[in-house]
Amino acid sequence: MFEALIRFVREQYRTNDFIPLHAPVFKGRERDYVVDTIESTFVSSVGAYVDRFESDMAAYTACGKAVAVVNGTAALHIALLLAGVKPGDLVITQSLTFVATCNAISYCNAEPVFVDVDRHTLGLSPKSLEAWLTDNAHVDPDGVCRAKADKRVLRACVPMHTFGHPVELDLLVSVCKRWSITLVEDAAESLGSFYKGRHTGTFGALGTLSFNGNKIMTTGGGGMILTDQALGQRAKHLTTTAKRPHPFEFFHDEVGFNYRLPNLNAALGCAQLEQLETFILAKRELASRYAGHFANTSVQFVCEPAGCRSNYWLNAVICESREQRDAFLKATNDKGVMTRPIWALMNRLPMYADCRRGDISNAEWLEARVINLPSSVNSGVAP
Repeated sequence: MFEALIRFVREQYRTNDFIPLHAPVFKGRERDYVVDTIESTFVSSVGAYVDRFESDMAAYTACGKAVAVVNGTAALHIALLLAGVKPGDLVITQSLTFVATCNAISYCNAEPVFVDVDRHTLGLSPKSLEAWLTDNAHVDPDGVCRAKADKRVLRACVPMHTFGHPVELDLLVSVCKRWSITLVEDAAESLGSFYKGRHTGTFGALGTLSFNGNKIMTTGGGGMILTDQALGQRAKHLTTTAKRPHPFEFFHDEVGFNYRLPNLNAALGCAQLEQLETFILAKRELASRYAGHFANTSVQFVCEPAGCRSNYWLNAVICESREQRDAFLKATNDKGVMTRPIWALMNRLPMYADCRRGDISNAEWLEARVINLPSSVNSGVAP
């Protein structure tokens, strides 16, 4: 099986060289826009491309306002602050996620609470969320959700759209509303993914994107906050050092953050966004080919949930066992085809080992079996 897969991947990418997991593609106007930025001398935190990037992203995702920041973790940090997360609060999320999700919670001096994921989405389970809240929380007379054990406030819930596959958003929105918890979507991996025709990151009060070098489109480093006009204005203020607008004076009216995305990076982002739909078409074609390859094997290819359009940022399979997973990883990586396991669960990391958690048996099951496959866009997989 492994030799057949290695041949299959090499056929898709038409190379005998090392095949990475996900590499960026620069085939549009990236060079033109970056050179234009350099010639303008506005390469730092102010420039026309920052404004354009925000406007274009707001239009693409159909959100009220998009605010560009230096990376996805910074975007999530500010989103949580705007959601009202305060020191000592609890924030519910999934243990099967990239560490940045929990780090952003910690930057607010809050504490993650881990609930389980669904196997069909790989993301936070509304059923598990409801079960944990029923057993461990109540809504007080003031409409605040609190932990039964110590009265700490459960302020927000942060699902992550794993590998670009949307979670069950309708149900999550309903559960969060019923329990007076603010929904903040970690959509770092799901730019271009839609749930029932609506872009991920636009269902909660706030959502966040990442444009790291390994994402479906990149600005080198960068992120975006998706929200409404009112919270968007607050996000812009906080991420630009909380400076009051003035032609020449410097006055900052609260503790702000220097999370501004440089114009140079935004120029790259504008060019990449122009090609995003082409990238997604190619990635969905590759996903279809992978699904066909694994159709009659013991390995399950991870497909988009019903009613969704996934960007298939990273293609993934579920092995029968940890032993099969480990053999899969060794065979492919030994032959220069990069594959990798899913992240270690957050509760296994030393800084989050003592956090509260419910039953996370699905997350544990997936942790032992999931593998990511090469997913770059290139001419070998163009539709």
